[in-house]
Amino acid sequence: MGYLAIGIHCLIGVVFFASSLGKTTGRRAFDRFVVSVEGMRIMPSRRARSVARAVVAAECAVCVSLAVPVTAATVAGLVTAAGLLAVFTAAIAVSVRRGVRTPCRCFGASASPLGPRHIARNLALTAAAVTGAAAVAAPGTTAPGGTAVAVLGGLLLGGLVAALDDILDLFRPVGGAPGPADGSVFPAGSRPVPNRSRPGSRPAPSRLRADSK
Repeated sequence: MGYLAIGIHCLIGVVFFASSLGKTTGRRAFDRFVVSVEGMRIMPSRRARSVARAVVAAECAVCVSLAVPVTAATVAGLVTAAGLLAVFTAAIAVSVRRGVRTPCRCFGASASPLGPRHIARNLALTAAAVTGAAAVAAPGTTAPGGTAVAVLGGLLLGGLVAALDDILDLFRPVGGAPGPADGSVFPAGSRPVPNRSRPGSRPAPSRLRADSK
């Protein structure tokens, strides 16, 4: 196993560990994930909880496979990860195409709505998992220093992927353009007409002329 395979092994392992942990840690984490799956509108609502359980179980299976220090188990874990990521990518793409903006609970806590960046992220991870599965069995010699760098790089990159939504949320503008206090919505390009009946407001000029006659 060369440095590339070692780095990808650590990357995919961290991503799936963080994903499964984020969906199951906390009293309501799994329930929020179920709501997110249901909100994607790609299956009947009654099946959302069963599908969510299957996703978490599959992610845990990937983590276990990657934790076993056997080449066959590592290849199986990476292949399974690639398959899951491909399914996730297709499901997100269908939801986004339909205009669904349900929160992404991929790692549990983030409430960022699903969007093109989640598709791009999963496609990149799928490609990495496939590359890692092909590279695991390739012969290669490694040195302790290079192995340490590959492990550290994979762990850091995996942590960055897991925290990407939270990091991007830090740079998202808070709030939007101020709207009317009563929550009403005006058509694009139109301007609200001032309410002249409010206390302290001045009557319109036409009303003043009519009152003076």
